[in-house]
Amino acid sequence: MSMLDKLKGLVKGHEDTVRKGVDKAGDAVDRKTGNKYKNHVDTAQEKLNEQLGSQQRPTPGDDRPPRS
Repeated sequence: MSMLDKLKGLVKGHEDTVRKGVDKAGDAVDRKTGNKYKNHVDTAQEKLNEQLGSQQRPTPGDDRPPRS
């Protein structure tokens, strides 16, 4: 079993939680770098979300639009 298969097994059923973590991590990188790598961070976040399956659903009280 490859490392990717193990990670997919750990994530299964917790996609929304992982998505939130990916967004928080990306936001932290953007803050630390002064948005210098924002395009790269956004691309990485989109790719990870694609791997997780269905698109991100807005969270109640979340005023950010969903990523497209």
